[in-house]
Amino acid sequence: MAIAGPGIIAANAGNDAAGIATYSSAGSQFVYRTLFFMVLVTVALVLVQEMSVRLGAFTGKGLAALIREQFSLRLTALALFCVLLANTGLVVSEFAGIGAAFELFGVNRYLVIPPAAVAIWALVLFGSYRYAERIFLVLSLAFLAYPIAAILGHPDWGQVGANLAWPHFVLSKDFLLLGVALIGTTVSPYMQLYAAAGVVDRGAGPDRYRDARLDAVSGAIFACIISVTIIVATGATIGGRGPLDSAKEAAEALRPVAGNGAELLFAVGLLGASALAGAVVPLSSSYAISEAVGVERSVSRRFREAPVFLGLFTFQIFLGAAVALTPVNLISLLIGTQVLQGIVTPVVLVYILVLANRRDLLGDAVNKPLFRVVATLAVAAISAMSLLLLGQTVLGLLGVGT
Repeated sequence: MAIAGPGIIAANAGNDAAGIATYSSAGSQFVYRTLFFMVLVTVALVLVQEMSVRLGAFTGKGLAALIREQFSLRLTALALFCVLLANTGLVVSEFAGIGAAFELFGVNRYLVIPPAAVAIWALVLFGSYRYAERIFLVLSLAFLAYPIAAILGHPDWGQVGANLAWPHFVLSKDFLLLGVALIGTTVSPYMQLYAAAGVVDRGAGPDRYRDARLDAVSGAIFACIISVTIIVATGATIGGRGPLDSAKEAAEALRPVAGNGAELLFAVGLLGASALAGAVVPLSSSYAISEAVGVERSVSRRFREAPVFLGLFTFQIFLGAAVALTPVNLISLLIGTQVLQGIVTPVVLVYILVLANRRDLLGDAVNKPLFRVVATLAVAAISAMSLLLLGQTVLGLLGVGT
């Protein structure tokens, strides 16, 4: 716990409301067969998150600042514009997730979303980075609800282990696309942007890199274990039911099979996940844009000291909460954010890989030969999957191949 920080927070934020819906649907549709995907995702996430915090620790700069300095300004601007749009859409889904979690407790979403937005906004505007980080880490504890829910589901642990150790793939388009969605929802650009910026905001330099690396690696592994337990919980209880549209639907489906306890645990996890991501996602956008234009950015600053950084954060929070209170089609919104993330993910990941390979930037902390090969394969695979998901989503919107 002494080294817990941006790495754990960023990775856990990836298990947001949309992620929980995707993992739940994987268990509901294909029981345990997608678990091997999560083993591959864990390796890729560890590599990408480690490179991100290493860049932040050894350069003292966030990813957006490094990209602006090292690459084309136009391509950087395009990537960050897509990040801002996609993240704003995700913020809406996070507040919708908060509302859905409370509705499972019998509380109307109109009564909880506005105060939740104010609480998250006040935490960042009136607290220091260290204080906000502690609150984020406390929210991360809510994810422990999912391993308990998985145990309550009484899964066949032999089958779980077999599917983790060896691929049990299904030769179907739905299975392939769900596998791609699992990768896309687990490795999101805002996680890397926040991880690097958080290291800088925390003041962790080269002398604290070992702690930052342990934080990033353990955070990625913990987040993926949670994802696995969500798939196990739903696979054991409602496996074979078919695709799900939301995390709330997954929680409700658990009740007749695993009892009220499992449903409530799922709701607690959804609430913690949505609240955490509701803060981290807009913060990652604010860090990125502020770094790119070269203005002050820190949670520890007051509004007059960092107006662009905190202004962007404020805008995203209150816009996201306001839209979540309307009868917006959340699925259509998530599809739109998927398209934008499909565009920006390969760009950001390639930037990270190239930056981490530059000796003139990192010196002796540059990627070692073996790490470089494995990281290149991981980034290439994730980028290919993101582009595949993007292509399928666009074709679906056009009514082709559906």
